[in-house]
This record gives sequence, C-alpha cells and structure tokens, in this order.
Amino acid sequence: MKQLNTLQSTLFLTGGILMVIGAGCFVFMFAQQIVCWIYLLGALLFAAMQVNQAYEGQNPTIKRLKKIMTFADIFFVLAGLLMVDSANMWLRDSFSDPVTYFNLIYNKWVMLLLAAAILEMYSMHRIASELKKEEAKEDAEEKQEEASATDKE
Repeated sequence: MKQLNTLQSTLFLTGGILMVIGAGCFVFMFAQQIVCWIYLLGALLFAAMQVNQAYEGQNPTIKRLKKIMTFADIFFVLAGLLMVDSANMWLRDSFSDPVTYFNLIYNKWVMLLLAAAILEMYSMHRIASELKKEEAKEDAEEKQEEASATDKE
C-alpha cells in the first residue's frame, strides 16, 4: 500500500476526528444544523485521503478489498448528505406526502453510516492480514534464494 505523506495523514486523521465529533454531536442533538456540516467535511476528507492511498501490487484480493473500501467511503459521504438533509429537511418539499419523506429520507443516514462502518472495518482488517501474508511470502522467497545461492558456492 502506498503510504500517505505527512499532510495527507494529517488530513486523514482530521477527517476521522471530524466524523466522530459530527456524528456524536448530531446524535446527542447538539447544534445539529452545524455539526452535520462538520461530519460531511470530515467524511469528504477521510474519503479523499483513503482513495489517494493506492495499492500498487498485483494481489487481486487486496484490489477487491480496496474497491469495497471505496464503496464504504461513498456510503460515508452519502450518510453525511442525508445527515445534512435530516437537519435542514431540504428534500421534504420534493415529496407530495410528508410521511413518505419521513419513511424514505429522514434519519436514514444512520443505516448508511452503519453499513459504511462495517464495510470499512471488514476491508481494513482483511487488507492488513493480506499484506502480512504477502510480506511473509516475499520473506520466504528471499530466504530460499539466499539458501540456493549459498548452496551454489
């Protein structure tokens, strides 16, 4: 995995912290009109930096897991957009019946956030284990090459 530079790592960490602050304050109904935007900003920073962290190897499992992680990032951003709408109810006028709006849109950001968090945790842990396997395989190949080079001498 390509490592993020210091600025990117700082933005990534800041995005995660803003997401936690925004979601936590929104749940406890503290300045919902403001903290929804804080969450959305954090989700955008987090997602942008995570997409920037590319995998340059050939392992198809890790490539698939990175795609799942990108899908989770999209869910984080969509959860932020729905959170903003839950605070401001901008889409309410788009529906003919307010009940339909409440059934389809209002506070549905929680489901997207939960799905994104589950996908993120799954892919993060699987990528870590796959990278360890890849590293162990490379180490074993190096030792085998050293042993065969020593035998030839």
